[in-house]
Amino acid sequence: MIDFREAREWMVVRQIVARGVRDANVLSAMRHVPREEFVLVQLREFAYDDRALPIASQQTISQPAIVAQMMEAAELGPRDRVLDVGTGSGYAAAIAAEIVAHVHSVERDPVLAETARETLARLGISNVTVHLCDGTVGLSAYAPYDAIIAGAGGPRVPRAWREQLSIGGRIVMPVGHDHHHQRLIKLVRHGEHDYRERWLGDVSFVPLIGEDGWDACY
Repeated sequence: MIDFREAREWMVVRQIVARGVRDANVLSAMRHVPREEFVLVQLREFAYDDRALPIASQQTISQPAIVAQMMEAAELGPRDRVLDVGTGSGYAAAIAAEIVAHVHSVERDPVLAETARETLARLGISNVTVHLCDGTVGLSAYAPYDAIIAGAGGPRVPRAWREQLSIGGRIVMPVGHDHHHQRLIKLVRHGEHDYRERWLGDVSFVPLIGEDGWDACY
């Protein structure tokens, strides 16, 4: 029998703190959210391995350290409203929800969206709303957002995300012209037309599909 609580602590120490993540809120969230609940039942024994794992619909749950690094880069605070693009299993949304006021998470695959809703509800996470829609056009009804975090890589930062970001808001997403190899970037909105970007490292994410991402038939 695996002691998941112990495995979670080892994950935080060996994979996340060891890679330089220091944000106390992020570390607390990573210690609290049970990643084993977001992976396929047959893969639960690998839930705290230092790697991405497959989930339904040929998608993946991201490597824990990458999730932590993205959350730290997004500079999340307790009053923030966050747009999470690419719900997948719901794990990243659950981590963000431990820190912020509310997470609006968007997913284009109905199976993933419904499974994530069920998992979040089962865990009593009530400040995440999962929407079934094209995340590349954002979610204007609830904008502006203090942070936008993407769990899929696109060819560029979608225009709608820039427009729906609050002044001072942060976008963290993988960008690149290869479907599976990107660079993780952080984009900060300093003014109405003033956006500043910096590179955080090389990553590999599933493609961001949609109107302002990759075509579904890529």
